[in-house]
Amino acid sequence: MLQQTRADRVTERWPRFLARFPDVASCASASPAEVIAEWSGLGYNRRAVHLHRAAGVVMALHSGRIPTERTDLEALPGIGPYTARAIRAFAHEAEAAVVDTNVARILARWTGRCLTARAAQDLADQSVPAGQVWSWNQTLLDLGALTCTARIPDCEHCPLADRCVWRGEGSDPARGSAGVSGGQTPFEGSDRQGRGRLVASLGVGPVADGRLAEAMGWPGDTRRARRVVETLMADGLVVSCASGYALPGWESGT
Repeated sequence: MLQQTRADRVTERWPRFLARFPDVASCASASPAEVIAEWSGLGYNRRAVHLHRAAGVVMALHSGRIPTERTDLEALPGIGPYTARAIRAFAHEAEAAVVDTNVARILARWTGRCLTARAAQDLADQSVPAGQVWSWNQTLLDLGALTCTARIPDCEHCPLADRCVWRGEGSDPARGSAGVSGGQTPFEGSDRQGRGRLVASLGVGPVADGRLAEAMGWPGDTRRARRVVETLMADGLVVSCASGYALPGWESGT
């Protein structure tokens, strides 16, 4: 859930999601529609499809237990190097350094130079103290989110200030570093917003072809609505049915 979604939004939804799907088996045995509908509102709903598929793989190949090895984790749908490292660090406390946009920003400023993704990851890997995988990674994530922020870093109260090459002086090396977010395009009026609206509507029941544009918030723009619904179908989030469109598994209605 924390992939590309703010922590404050996740903390609101996580307890409810976990109550509905308390373990891998319950997620794998549910229909894709049930998982998507429970996820709806968090954005990037394709992650729900990946989660459902990954749960099925974990049940089939790993007896319902989340694997510990990076290669096994990265073989799961929707799991890339970053998420695999995060699972290793926080779920298994196995040796791993988690580099998100906040950590990449800290490392660039600390060294005083723009870093490639590989250089940032290598530096992070070398910095994790033995036996402190969980606390070290959590500390850096919090430091980047609360102190070494993108716009107004609080260098005065940063515990790394005395060893930070940049320390708020001169051009910020983080701005040219790989993995440091430059900000998203506006959400209002975007295709992403329309996709989310349609998925939310489909969580109630199928939507007729003639209501697609209205459900997406673009009354009259049928061409755009059909273009976007095709991307949702390609992502496995929507299927066509006799009554129009539905979440996969709910073709005959909820």
